[in-house]
Amino acid sequence: KPKTKRAKRFLEKREPKLKENTKNAMLIKGGNANLTVTEVLKDIYAVKKPFAVLYKKKNITRPFEDQTSLEFFSKKSDCSLFLFGSHNKKRPNNLIIGRMFDYHVLDMIELGVEKFVSLKDVKNSKCPEGTKPMLIFAGDMFDVNEEYRRLKSLLIDFFRGPSVPSIRLAGLEYVLHFTAVDGKIYMRSYKVLLKKSGCKIPRIELEEMGPSLDLVMRRTHLASDDLYKLSLKQPKALKPKKKKNISHDVFGTTYGRIHMQKQDLSKLQTRKMKGLKKRPAEKSAEDGVSPKKSKS
Repeated sequence: KPKTKRAKRFLEKREPKLKENTKNAMLIKGGNANLTVTEVLKDIYAVKKPFAVLYKKKNITRPFEDQTSLEFFSKKSDCSLFLFGSHNKKRPNNLIIGRMFDYHVLDMIELGVEKFVSLKDVKNSKCPEGTKPMLIFAGDMFDVNEEYRRLKSLLIDFFRGPSVPSIRLAGLEYVLHFTAVDGKIYMRSYKVLLKKSGCKIPRIELEEMGPSLDLVMRRTHLASDDLYKLSLKQPKALKPKKKKNISHDVFGTTYGRIHMQKQDLSKLQTRKMKGLKKRPAEKSAEDGVSPKKSKS
């Protein structure tokens, strides 16, 4: 139990919510990280800010063998995504990207960096901090292969940024492009330039901004189908309620069935006309009184 109000607010912030906060990522440097890996982590941190935490000290850990240190850092910094960088003779320029579920490792994929161009090497204007990127995935492998499909889901989780209620055209200024060809993944980032076109729709040009990475997939640690299904489970309050008596045809037309009470048509108000007026004999017949006989 919290002893102070500050501790109480801290615990309430970490409690499960119907609408999740934007996922934070922690970027961890391994015990033997070289200059390339360090620069990659810095550039990814610059892209991911302000929803990221960069650990500058080296951490001697091997995520595929022991995951306790990652789970400890996840609880400490309240991050559900991580990127771990290391370098050794067997696996040079190594990156491990993964995500957590309930502060335990859910998915983890190891990628090797074969070519890297940093933000500093590309002398162009950069996007402001916190810009939400547009994500593009090219290549059949992202739809056919299960490992690549899980990598696509992981990359979307990592780079998607906050959920927004509306989109402004001028805010669409950053593109992250992932291409899977011949067993390699090419990551490219572009700045969107809106040029004059002489009409309402602007002419769009892409300018390479950096960072760009040529990656190759190495080891994978994927969650079982049951655990993955459990991680995708939504609370009942967020599920849309089924609307009764509504159906749709093949053309998308909506039909609704309305239930009404039985109407008494005898009391229906109609247009008053002289010809529709009831005669005294009809009125008395309705009231149950026999009409008077006329004198003969």
